[in-house]
Amino acid sequence: MVADHLRRRSRGERHPIEDFLFEYYSYRPGALRRWHPGWGVRLAGDVTAFGSIRGFAVAETHAHVDPRLAESRSDEVAWIRDLLVATQNRPAALGCFGLHEWAMVYRLPADELRHRQLPLRLGSAGTDEVVERHRIACTHYDAYRFFTPEAVGLNTRRPTLTTRIDNEQPGCLHAAMDTYKWAYKLAPFTPAALVVDCFVLAREIRVIDMRASPYDVTALGHSPIAIETPAGKSEYLHAQRHFADAAAVLRRRLIEVCDAVLA
Repeated sequence: MVADHLRRRSRGERHPIEDFLFEYYSYRPGALRRWHPGWGVRLAGDVTAFGSIRGFAVAETHAHVDPRLAESRSDEVAWIRDLLVATQNRPAALGCFGLHEWAMVYRLPADELRHRQLPLRLGSAGTDEVVERHRIACTHYDAYRFFTPEAVGLNTRRPTLTTRIDNEQPGCLHAAMDTYKWAYKLAPFTPAALVVDCFVLAREIRVIDMRASPYDVTALGHSPIAIETPAGKSEYLHAQRHFADAAAVLRRRLIEVCDAVLA
């Protein structure tokens, strides 16, 4: 899962879809590759390798996550749990059609585009027209903060970092992707297998996110989702429902980790 990214990085190359998970998110490839058991598991035998993993208590014949870590990080774990529970319990707001990606390039000069190696599928004027003809209702702070200045006022919501718990909802593709962020933020409490499951979902969502974006991703082997058309809207909505369901399963597992640590 990390080999292609590492090869590109060694050559100074970038992939606008696949490298996002290693650039936007801060978990290093080496950390993603490292197995660890999570909270509440005691490892026996040769456990010397765990001496180099931060947060583990290692004795001569056994290792486990240091219980003192649960106390020192309790506030952080409680905040993540509150966010996960609030997101999980809120009704899904569907029908945003990925317009956050369009709002990030609205009226932006070509030389300021984030993915300048990809052309805009409808051109600058066509992209701006799509934004102006639709209702923008982004609830995700980390997406909203990348809106262009001209697009900020078009959003029906004003999500902020401090109101994140009040805004995040399970229909948002980026909230579903962020199960990966909360999984690795909770490490080493989170089992590595759960971190990987969240990474896999985030990678699938990233593909849809870019297929529905204003960028033309055909050169990368992906067909576009033309969200400006009824057929494209229907395809996006189907994917949105699927990912909301998949993320709900992972979110429940993460909440269980938080509950165990806080207990």
